Amino acid sequence: MAALAYNLGKREINHYFSVRSAKVLALVAVLLLAVCHLASRRYRGNDSCEYLLSSGRFLGEKVWQPHSCMMHKYKISEAKNCLVDKHIAFIGDSRIRQLFYSFVKIINPQFKEEGNKHENIPFEDKIASVKVDFLWHPEVNGSMKQCIKVWTEDSVAKPHVIVAGAATWSIKIHNGSNEALSQYKMNITSIAPLLEKLAKTSDVYWVLQDPVYEDLLSENRKMITNEKIDAYNEAAVSILNSSTRNSKSHVKVFSVSKLIAQETIMESLDGLHLPESSRETSAMILMNVYCNKILKPVDGSCCQPRPPLTLIQKLAACFFTLSIVGYLIFYIIHRNAHRKNKPCTDLESGEEKKNIINPPVSPLEIFLQSFCKLGLIMAYFYMCDRANLFMKENKFYTHSTFFIPIIYILVLGVFYNENTKETKVLNREQTDEWKGWMQLVILIYHISGASTFLPVYMHIRVLVAAYLFQTGYGHFSYFWVKGDFGIHRVCQGAFEKIFSLWPLSKCFELKGNVYEWWFRWRLDRYVVFHGMLFAFIYLALQKRQILSEGKGEPLFSSKISNFLLFISVVSFLTYSIWASSCKNKAQCNELHPSVSVVQILAFILIRNIPGYARSVYSSFFAWFGKISLELFICQYHIWLAADTRGILVLIPGNPMLNIIVSTFIFVCVAHEISQITNDLAQIIIPKDNSSLLKRLACIAAFFCGLLILSSIQDKSRH
Repeated sequence: MAALAYNLGKREINHYFSVRSAKVLALVAVLLLAVCHLASRRYRGNDSCEYLLSSGRFLGEKVWQPHSCMMHKYKISEAKNCLVDKHIAFIGDSRIRQLFYSFVKIINPQFKEEGNKHENIPFEDKIASVKVDFLWHPEVNGSMKQCIKVWTEDSVAKPHVIVAGAATWSIKIHNGSNEALSQYKMNITSIAPLLEKLAKTSDVYWVLQDPVYEDLLSENRKMITNEKIDAYNEAAVSILNSSTRNSKSHVKVFSVSKLIAQETIMESLDGLHLPESSRETSAMILMNVYCNKILKPVDGSCCQPRPPLTLIQKLAACFFTLSIVGYLIFYIIHRNAHRKNKPCTDLESGEEKKNIINPPVSPLEIFLQSFCKLGLIMAYFYMCDRANLFMKENKFYTHSTFFIPIIYILVLGVFYNENTKETKVLNREQTDEWKGWMQLVILIYHISGASTFLPVYMHIRVLVAAYLFQTGYGHFSYFWVKGDFGIHRVCQGAFEKIFSLWPLSKCFELKGNVYEWWFRWRLDRYVVFHGMLFAFIYLALQKRQILSEGKGEPLFSSKISNFLLFISVVSFLTYSIWASSCKNKAQCNELHPSVSVVQILAFILIRNIPGYARSVYSSFFAWFGKISLELFICQYHIWLAADTRGILVLIPGNPMLNIIVSTFIFVCVAHEISQITNDLAQIIIPKDNSSLLKRLACIAAFFCGLLILSSIQDKSRH
């Protein structure tokens, strides 16, 4: 009765909400979201640097998330590469000095905070030709003005970056008087034109004053209140923004440090100066503002302009546009022809004339329709991955963001189960199920940022290796090639030279670097031998009729089945405990290729020895398994960001709703791409061998043409 009610309910749901209706809903959602983001950028501006300098939030301890973009964490080598032959000047009070120290430590972590605090502090890296100076000017007065005025003279080499700010000393020395605030406004007014002049050739930042923790302030600093600081900040912003009459001010206001300080000032030692973690965040923001447009890191979307359209992208846009226009013309002609051939009713007899059988859909119509859909999907890919229309944010791992979705899909996978059409070992339904749950786990692993969680990482590697086992015996030729390449590890240098040659370097964008291939090979270098051995043993047992693969029957005799099940469960648990307790990633990666076969073989036996387990499969996981390749590829472009380092943000301010909506669209797109490729495969790949060879030659010539055009464009850029 329960099964009957379930099936009836399933039919009822499918009647009102099918995959087709889900895709229509996803299309409507994309259009609405695109319009909303366009309107928002038109209203708020399209400069991600402004967002980086003015807004953001903490995802967790020491993890700062700018609004709408991703911040890159610069390494020493990257910082030196960006700042080579550059001069950066910090001018202001003790808070600016703190920022100076944190900035310099990105370049040289060994630089110590020592010396007289009330004097200038120089830093120079002669190897990288980087010069960073701190100039002690605790008040906005004539002394600071004179220092800035010198840089405006044409005969003096001005800094490439100027970071200035001061106010707390003025509040302290003048005991928070209103006269001091008035004088501060006058001084800022006189300095603003000089800063504006410098900002035309240099990057100039005015750092607003951070709040204080009044309870921790010493007696001689009690007059420095947050109310006074806000008044000084308001004066600085209003004057700097109005320093140019007919255009926008070139001086950039660094106000984001206030938001950072609001969350961390309680950790201050004296109530005035920020803790080191906050200073490091502000310094890294400055590094992103200046260096992202120079180095263009993959995971640093802040302050990066939209990349120009390439020749290949323009040609692809033209091709898909022509496909859409062609399909619309074909559809209109076909519809008019269908109306003319529509049967009419005999008015005298009241009977309808004999129905005319609809002609079969032509391959041309399928071809145009497929590329029409693919063109719309590629437009969405471009909006998400290249056009910077939608926002991107960094990931932040918590146990709940990983394990709650895992438990949720596990429950759904167990709930939606059906009987298999065949009960052989690793039957098609079972392999689709495996691909499905492994792909879902990998997706959750990526979006939750679980790469920092080592035991999970090790289990993911097991899952990937398990996938290689169950893809079918026809794929062993691929594994053999992979294994054969792996045997020649001493020839890594030769492979780097090979992959440096055109067209391989252009096609795969390797630029001579085979690190990714090398890393993957080391993790799975024995999988080919394990797979062939498993296939040989399985076929030998099947030939000798030792296996019982009937419905509901155990795979072996009762004693052997029970023994193998016991060994498998023990092996599975033992390996899981080892993987969970492994703390050294390098050591785990080294042992994984040799011992992972234990976990995989144990799971195969547990899943296939009992007849009842082999006779059912999870239709939920199998559905995702059929589109696992599309899910794996699409995640990099329309679900995640920056090669899985970030997350695509369609709905800002609501992470949970954003994940639900973006995942729904992502799955619908992957399913549609799967259907499109199946339709195109039937047209492009004929059964006749001679026709197949001709079409393959045409496709190869087409891609060679694209590579040549792309290479010509690259040369024209350089």
